[in-house]
Amino acid sequence: MIADKLSPLQLELLKVYSFQPSDQDLQAVKKLLADYFSNKLVNNVAKAVDEKGISQDDLDRWLNE
Repeated sequence: MIADKLSPLQLELLKVYSFQPSDQDLQAVKKLLADYFSNKLVNNVAKAVDEKGISQDDLDRWLNE
């Protein structure tokens, strides 16, 4: 069954799409998801930086490797 292969998030998104939202609504949902996952990534990086004692110089060096 296909539903067994989909994540809970995918199933919820299918419910949203079943209501035939407008293009404006779809763009808003995309932005909400992008903002959520972006914030989650930033928070996880900040936590790792604090826990591991990573400096801004370390981050800059890694970006330039």
